[in-house]
Amino acid sequence: MPIDPTLPYDDNNIFAKILSGEIPSAKVYEDDWAYALEDINPQAEIHTLVIPKGRYVSWDDFSAKASAEEITGFVRAVGEVARAKGLVEPGYRLMANIGHHGGQEVPHLHVHIFGGQPLGPMIWRQK
Repeated sequence: MPIDPTLPYDDNNIFAKILSGEIPSAKVYEDDWAYALEDINPQAEIHTLVIPKGRYVSWDDFSAKASAEEITGFVRAVGEVARAKGLVEPGYRLMANIGHHGGQEVPHLHVHIFGGQPLGPMIWRQK
């Protein structure tokens, strides 16, 4: 169910539990600012999630409240993961869902990295 990104951070969300070690994950990358893992329900040949280690509900929350150092570290981590996966050439897609219309389901900012195949239209269109 999509979440309201204006609500306070929920420390019981799945990504908070992954970061605390309560729930195992297939770690791809970790540094001071971010943690990356394989998506458990991949939507492309390569589908990796990158989450900041800070308590941010959405991209909006992160961009408004994170320090410049946190923002820089997180963005660089996303790039590092994409390069490590060999996605720069032939290309990849980044996606961050925000709120109900964006289809956000977990109240912790996360960026999806999709690649390994042609990805088709940017936005799904209902017929």
